[in-house]
Amino acid sequence: MLKEHGDWIELGSADEQKAAKDGTIEAWARSADNPVGGWYGIKKGLRGRFGMYVPPLLEELGMAELEHNARNNRMRAI
Repeated sequence: MLKEHGDWIELGSADEQKAAKDGTIEAWARSADNPVGGWYGIKKGLRGRFGMYVPPLLEELGMAELEHNARNNRMRAI
C-alpha cells in the first residue's frame, strides 16, 4: 500500500472507539479493502492504533521512512 501511494501518508493512530481519519495508515488498516479484509486485531478492545505500533517496526526493518515529530507523523515506503 505504501509503495502504491508513493508519497508521505499520515499515520492517523486512533483507538478502536474513535473513527480513523480518512486517507491515513490507520484508516487503511481498518478498511475491508486491506489484505486481511478489515480490522487487523482479533479481540475487541485490543485492536486499534495500528498507525502507532506497526510503522516503527517497518522503519527498523528498513522498509519505510518515518517522521519523528511530536504529533501528526507521516511515513513512506523506501
